[in-house]
Amino acid sequence: MALEAAHHPGPEPGGDLAVVLAHGFTGALDRPHLRRAAGVLSRYAPVITFSFRGHGGSGGRSTVGDREVLDLEAAIAWARELGYRRIVSMGFSMGGSVVLRHAALERERRAGELRDEGEQRDQGAEGAQGAEGDQGRAGHRGHEGCEGRAGGARIVAVVSVSAPARWFYRGTAPMRRLHWMVLRPEGRIVGRLGFGTRIHSRHWDPVPPSPVESVPHIAPTPLLLVHGDRDPYFPLDHPRMLAAAAGANAELWVEPGMGHAENAAPDATLARVGEWILRAAARDRDGPEPEPK
Repeated sequence: MALEAAHHPGPEPGGDLAVVLAHGFTGALDRPHLRRAAGVLSRYAPVITFSFRGHGGSGGRSTVGDREVLDLEAAIAWARELGYRRIVSMGFSMGGSVVLRHAALERERRAGELRDEGEQRDQGAEGAQGAEGDQGRAGHRGHEGCEGRAGGARIVAVVSVSAPARWFYRGTAPMRRLHWMVLRPEGRIVGRLGFGTRIHSRHWDPVPPSPVESVPHIAPTPLLLVHGDRDPYFPLDHPRMLAAAAGANAELWVEPGMGHAENAAPDATLARVGEWILRAAARDRDGPEPEPK
C-alpha cells in the first residue's frame, strides 16, 4: 500500500531533527489547514506530512486510528531515509491518538531492545574474560546494533492536539455524526463522496489500547497535550484524563477560544508548539535519556 508524503525543509539545512505531522480524520497532506500548520512549524524544524490510508492520494481504507500507527511508522522511516535521526511526532485529533499509541509502542519496543542488548553484552563480557579491552568493545558494538535496527533515529518528543482520551465516545453531536459515518454503509458512502475518505467496513478486532491507556508508557519522552476550550468534539475531560494518566511527564495547554484540530489551531499556538519542540530537542541534546532497567 502506497502512502503520499511531502517534505517541508526547515530554517537550517543539515540538521538531524524533524517533525512528522499526522492529520485528523478526513484530512490529508494537501488540505489547506494542514499545509498552514506545516508552514508555521517549518520555521522551527523540517516537517514531514503524509496522508493516512484511505485519505488523499494514499491507498487503502481508513481504520480510524487502529492500523494508522503503521502509516506513522512508515512516514518516520522516510524521515530517516532523508537523514533525520531525531523525530518529534505530532498529530491532530485521530492523528493525535495515533502519535500517543505509536510513542507508547516505541518506548516499550526500545526498552525491550535495550534489555536484550544488555543481556548480550553481559554474555559477551563473560565469554571475553581474560582478553584485555574486549568487554568495552562488545558493549559499544551492542549499542550500535540497537540504534541501527531503527536507522539510528528515535522519538525525542510527542505533541498531541485535540486527541480523544477514550474510544467510542458519543457524548457530542459531532461525534455521533462521525460514528454514523464510520459504522453505517450509507455513512461510508458520504465519507467517500463528501469527504474523500475511504473507510473500512470491518470493526476493530481486537480493540487497540486507548490513548489514556497508552500515555503512561510514553515517559520519559517529553509529551505536550494541546486542547481547545471550545472543542465541539471532545470536551476538556479528555485532555485532563490524558494529562492525569501521563503524570509529571506531560504538559497540558488548554487554549482559550480554540476549536478542534488543525482546522482551528491558531498560528500563534502552532508557533508556541514550535518553540516547545526546540526546547525539548535542546534538552535531548544536553543529556541522553537513561536506559530502561
